[in-house]
Amino acid sequence: MASKGKIHPEKKDDSSKSEIMHRFKTHPFLFGGTVFVLVIVIVAFVLVPAIVPGGRRGMPGGQWNMDDLVFGYYNKVPIKYVRDSYFYQVQQNLSRSQQLPAQDDPSYMYMIYQIWGRAYQETVVHMGILDEMKEAGYIAPESVVDREVAKQFQENGKFSAAKYRALDKSSQNALWRQVQESITSGYYLSDLMGVSAPSKEASFISSLASPRRTFELAVFPFASYPDSEVISYAKANASLFRTIHLSIITVNAGEREAKQVFDSVKNGTATFEEAAKTSSQDAYAEKGGDMGIRAANELAAEISDEQIREKVINLPKGELSDLVKVPSGWAFFRAEEPAMPMDINDQSQKERVRSYIMKNVRGQIEDWLIAEAEKFSAQVKETGFDKAITGGNIIKRNFGPIPLNYGNMALFATVKSAGVPEIENAGTDQFFWKAAFSTPLKSASKPFVLGNNVLVLYPLEESKAEENDIKLIEAYYPYRINESLDQEVRTYFLGSKKLDDRFNEEFGRIWKPNK
Repeated sequence: MASKGKIHPEKKDDSSKSEIMHRFKTHPFLFGGTVFVLVIVIVAFVLVPAIVPGGRRGMPGGQWNMDDLVFGYYNKVPIKYVRDSYFYQVQQNLSRSQQLPAQDDPSYMYMIYQIWGRAYQETVVHMGILDEMKEAGYIAPESVVDREVAKQFQENGKFSAAKYRALDKSSQNALWRQVQESITSGYYLSDLMGVSAPSKEASFISSLASPRRTFELAVFPFASYPDSEVISYAKANASLFRTIHLSIITVNAGEREAKQVFDSVKNGTATFEEAAKTSSQDAYAEKGGDMGIRAANELAAEISDEQIREKVINLPKGELSDLVKVPSGWAFFRAEEPAMPMDINDQSQKERVRSYIMKNVRGQIEDWLIAEAEKFSAQVKETGFDKAITGGNIIKRNFGPIPLNYGNMALFATVKSAGVPEIENAGTDQFFWKAAFSTPLKSASKPFVLGNNVLVLYPLEESKAEENDIKLIEAYYPYRINESLDQEVRTYFLGSKKLDDRFNEEFGRIWKPNK
């Protein structure tokens, strides 16, 4: 029979050691325990009342008819929340195991949703297993079920018929069915999780914990790209960064309707501001069409044709443009001020240029920072890392020891556990790992780009993993396989085409507050 399980929330390990250490030492026999929360409560007649919809303040209509609570279907079989069902019992057990806040606490409904959602998912997996076993033609033998049921009614080491007969017929049938399902699920899981890893495989995996390296790191952030370079780019591309103050009226209906609005403004029947508020269909209508001050390159989103865009940019003050095709329909513009060259002393305009470079010509920043990083690497050879890093906008970090853990496997210390924000996402970056483990010790690596930084690694030391760490990895590895199988099986059933998931819809219906 499948044993009872408990929910064990995953814990985070802040140390730079292997993330398994704390978890394994604390619960060495529960690592396979994430393998389905098979809360088969055999003693179905001993139920502590838990949270049910009818007991919640603000629920419409009082107690719900539990026969109506259908959260979806698995292979056309309804996933019902009814008394003594698997769904019901998992939800009850989870509710009893949680310390719920007061009902007026903001986190109350979140906790309720988590409990019901977890119970629902476990039920889907349970039903999926039973469905697979049914298709395979497996039926738990009646004699085995009878024997397991009898174990629930022991007195002085013997079966007590009196205790059994104390149950009504309906409860006896429900109990028998639950035990039968439990045995079926147990066989499925024992076969699945009974696959053992060869001992040499565990030894090979544990050997990957060595060598480990510690590092110093030089960070050249994109934010350190100097204003002088931004201004140089702006001057070289002055037409992109001209500024103009425009207003716009946009009509989504069609060109004919747009022309009617345009003519009414042009012949003076309506002012531009009045037409914008009554006829325009864009984000600027309430402001009388005022778009504010824009850079020339920013108009490309509204006007894709460069020639037409130039005509709009070069409008004299107070002049209207022709009708222009825009993504949402048709529009015309009015120049509130003529186009002006960029003011290099205006910090907000410089930031616009910087944003443009980051978005459209990011390589410009990368090339400049890589050149600076290469100068730094050359300086490291002459003066050493610490002296080379003084001055400038270079950030220094230290981290390690870590092994070559490509992919952030939980068996080993990860880059993320180092707590260095600039390399947090380096776990699957081949350039990072190549620099980290192919660069000779006490040498600067070649610069490489990671996120919004250019990095240079400086490997300090190399060591072997501690013997205790290796033994723990070897011991944990079989459980890790089971955890992976667990996740794959959960994904298989919860993503099955046989599942018609209506959980959120039904949960929202029964927990909808009074209005």
